[in-house]
Amino acid sequence: MAIETELKLRISPENLARLKRHALFKTHQITEPVTLRLHNIYFDTPKLQLHRHKMALRLRRVGGKWIQTLKGGGQVMAGLHQRNEWEVPVPSARLDFSGLDTDVWDTHLPPSWREHLQPVFITDFYRTSRELNWHGAIIEVCMDQGSVKTGQHSTPISEVELELKSGEPLQLFELAQAILEIAPFELETVSKAEQGFRLLSGYIATPVKTDVPELAKAGSLTDWLQTLIWSCLQHFQSNLRGAMESSDAEYLHQMRVALRRLRVVLRMAEAICADEQLAALRVALAVLGVSLGRIREWDVFISQTIVPMQSRIEGDAGQQGVQALLDSCRQQRDGCYAALHQQARELQGLLLRFALWMNGPYWQLAAIGAPKMRVFATRRLHRLARRYEKAGLDLHTLNAPQLHALRIHAKKLRYSAEFFASLYNKRKAKSYLAALSEVQEVLGEINDIAVAGRLLDELAGNLSGCREVITFIKGAIDMDLSQKFKVLNKNIQSFSRKRVFWKK
Repeated sequence: MAIETELKLRISPENLARLKRHALFKTHQITEPVTLRLHNIYFDTPKLQLHRHKMALRLRRVGGKWIQTLKGGGQVMAGLHQRNEWEVPVPSARLDFSGLDTDVWDTHLPPSWREHLQPVFITDFYRTSRELNWHGAIIEVCMDQGSVKTGQHSTPISEVELELKSGEPLQLFELAQAILEIAPFELETVSKAEQGFRLLSGYIATPVKTDVPELAKAGSLTDWLQTLIWSCLQHFQSNLRGAMESSDAEYLHQMRVALRRLRVVLRMAEAICADEQLAALRVALAVLGVSLGRIREWDVFISQTIVPMQSRIEGDAGQQGVQALLDSCRQQRDGCYAALHQQARELQGLLLRFALWMNGPYWQLAAIGAPKMRVFATRRLHRLARRYEKAGLDLHTLNAPQLHALRIHAKKLRYSAEFFASLYNKRKAKSYLAALSEVQEVLGEINDIAVAGRLLDELAGNLSGCREVITFIKGAIDMDLSQKFKVLNKNIQSFSRKRVFWKK
């Protein structure tokens, strides 16, 4: 068994052609580029039992020879795929289970499955490959172009695979950084096999939410923080393509949730061990958060304020005014999205920077002085709870910025409590988090109303013909605001009665 470690880059055909001609690869290559056609047949049972167990079985024709490969297990982190791989030559285009130890097949492909294996899809592509010596690491660079095909459907393949033959995963990301300076790409988390299964099932992409990964209580604090960071990055990355290609605003919302959670975890890491790279990454996330926040403001304003007003405003003049307002809002929102699209390359670069830092020396240094996980968690949660309580004193006197600050404190407390909840009494933690979530939700609604008022003021300066409509809307949202404050008072009182779950 070998462990395959590779980085996948999704790239347009025209940029793939540019890469093939670039001097970077010739400068570092230790073997000449070779182009072969690879024809792969993937097998599974009618119930797709291999896929459900994260396994893939294929026959690959290379020239006149066939190779049978089983892949499974492993993980994907920021486009880095690490999987177990068993590979054996076979005499023909038929599955043959005699070439490996029987225990391997029986463990991973029980006889009851093998009896029902059948072809499910094929991948057919041309691969240009060569090996590089990249600062001491031996990396195979494969440039693939072709398609994945089922009986009725197909999807194109255009990607670069960087497979680590010797060296450290860090060096794969360093090479990817050098490639990004030549041509844009997207870190790819989906394998060719997974693309085939998605094509087979009629998979339709939807916004991805996240769950807190399972906490290994016997693990160290630094191990847990690394797990959380990878989880947040995966959450962000899983929604990035949808935000770039779809009109569904939920993709961007999920990206913002991932960023907020990530910033909370990075604060924890900084509390253990300060680091220049970490500080720079936190600044980059803050800047990105402002950019995404502006888009989200327009999305929410349009869907929750302007569109509902279309049914509340009467008369032709009123309808024309709200339509003009809606058109202007959409123009502003579309301009923000266009600016985001211009940042596509920069966002991939940010993911690479995180991957380099995560594979760098920081974590060895952080582990030296890291406290026990439960000790750290208890202190952290106690400190965040105190900050939340202090920010919420004299609630009736708080202005919009202070309410926004209270909301931020509630979020930090909630995310941190979710991260460490399984260290404590689960029933008490669940009750505490449910009550805190209700507080956070209404604070978010109040913040949305405050943002709506600010955006209306911006629009009023540019749309003189819509001032009557804007005045009407501001009056309506002021009425909504008074109702929200009643709900907030109720939710805060309910939450205040919950005992903190991290105290004995």
